[in-house]
Amino acid sequence: MFRPLELFIGLRYTRAKRRNRFISFISTVSIVCIAISVTALITVMSVMNGFDDELRSRILGAISHATVSSLDGQGIADWPRALRIAAANPHVKGAAPYVETEAFLQARRPSGALVRGIDPATEPKVSDIDRHMIAGRLDALVPGGWNIVLGRELAMTLGVDVGDRVTMAVPEFRATPMGSVPRLRAFHVVGIFEMGMQEFDSGLALIHLQDAERLNGLTGPAGIRLKLDDLFNARMVAHQLADALGQVYRVETWMDSHANFFSAIAMEKKVMFIILSLIILVAVINLISMLMMLVTDKQADIAILRTLGATPGSIMLTFMVQGVLVGLVGTAFGVALGSLLSWRLPGIVKWIEHLTGVTFLSPDVYYISELPSKLAAGDVAGVALITFLFSLLATLYPAWRASRTQPAQALRYE
Repeated sequence: MFRPLELFIGLRYTRAKRRNRFISFISTVSIVCIAISVTALITVMSVMNGFDDELRSRILGAISHATVSSLDGQGIADWPRALRIAAANPHVKGAAPYVETEAFLQARRPSGALVRGIDPATEPKVSDIDRHMIAGRLDALVPGGWNIVLGRELAMTLGVDVGDRVTMAVPEFRATPMGSVPRLRAFHVVGIFEMGMQEFDSGLALIHLQDAERLNGLTGPAGIRLKLDDLFNARMVAHQLADALGQVYRVETWMDSHANFFSAIAMEKKVMFIILSLIILVAVINLISMLMMLVTDKQADIAILRTLGATPGSIMLTFMVQGVLVGLVGTAFGVALGSLLSWRLPGIVKWIEHLTGVTFLSPDVYYISELPSKLAAGDVAGVALITFLFSLLATLYPAWRASRTQPAQALRYE
């Protein structure tokens, strides 16, 4: 079988001989270092992806992908028409009317909260709160019942449980003989939810849509919340709905309300990628050392090849073969081990916690109590490409030094 001379000699040099066992040892160390670096980078990137996906799902499980509201901030006049237009968009999977207002809650202790009026029948189409109820039921919110569902930490702050009463004061002042006073109303706690995000567990309360309209003096919902088939299509769908609904409506997306938060996570992921890529660069330095020692050890062989007619470019390619092969083998082992570790990481962490009795992410401190991991093919391909390029660059200088060998000087003492 035909093989290029450079490839044939380069592969022969990768096998240890009696007098260059140390060079073979350094080559093995280079492979191990590159593999460990690639494994670490893939695992960290997968954990970052897992946290990003987990936070995104929890946040978007309580808020909507997009909202339609009036420009004046009051209720939507013809909301059934707006609901039909929004639901007709092929990217909209669910739509539900809502009313939101800031309110002051008083029980055993006081606390402020965002009070959202919802329709329990359509709310599951746009949020996951019904799947995170830890006490009571979401459908216990009935019109005219003046019932309320609280986040777990909000209920703890107020000192209430299911069956207790909460007094709500909304900033809707009315004139009385004693002056302007806020609108007050007593509610019965009929449910408690826990989303796992402090923003919602400590500051969100749900009441029935009609009760919220009466409490705020509205004749209809303040807006419509939408759930999309792909949350990354939110801006495109927002533009489509804005054109279809007209200029009297405002369409906002989750990217507008939480853009800074997810941008910070994306920036942190990029910084971690750059830092861990430097670890790969340090591992590749071993490859440079190995090739420099190999070039020194093979001075006589290089001189003989030159006298037989080998060109400097051929000598350079010969030594690049071994460096690239070491980089490829290390990358292959690293990708395989990193992918396997990322895939099984949650189970491995649980096993270590069970074995040692130490909880890494205590649910009393962290809102994500399990270490998430999401392996992305794009990240694996990027890590493999970066490592290969580093390995290729590491071979250039030693191979260039080999190609500059002068046969007469190399054979003088042979």
